[in-house]
Amino acid sequence: MVTELNEVTIRTATPQDAASIAQVHIASWRGAYAGIVPDDYLASLDHDQREAAWTQNLASSGADILLAEADGRALGFASLGPARDEDAESGDLEVYAIYLDPEAWGRGVARDLMRTMLGKVPPRTPVSLWVLKDNERAQHFYRRHGFAPDGVERRDDIGGRDLTQVRFRRTV
Repeated sequence: MVTELNEVTIRTATPQDAASIAQVHIASWRGAYAGIVPDDYLASLDHDQREAAWTQNLASSGADILLAEADGRALGFASLGPARDEDAESGDLEVYAIYLDPEAWGRGVARDLMRTMLGKVPPRTPVSLWVLKDNERAQHFYRRHGFAPDGVERRDDIGGRDLTQVRFRRTV
């Protein structure tokens, strides 16, 4: 359990961080999506599979992946890259992920990750992200950072449940 955080460092993640990122990713999914995504799906998330995916992603994705850590422990990560939506214009960016270990929620780590990531975005560059419609905590966080729903939604099957995702955009 994280009781007190010493100085949090945010740095570019490397393939050697894959195991730590996988651990945070699974813990965050289980905390953030409980009651939204089926419990049996959340329980089935496999660390080794997630680590292998992150090893590959960190080595070849072309995304900018940041890791937040304190006291040698990964607390969260975020990734940013070219927007993947059909209606995206050249140069548009997308936040692919921002996840935090639930034990670090409410301690400013996600805010610092988001600010650091957005600090890399060129002026007047649109940035989008997708969030589950039922994830009100995340939507509140994104609104605080200048994102707003743009009216585009998509349906995804996650763990056998048909869920709606909402696209948020930020233009400055």
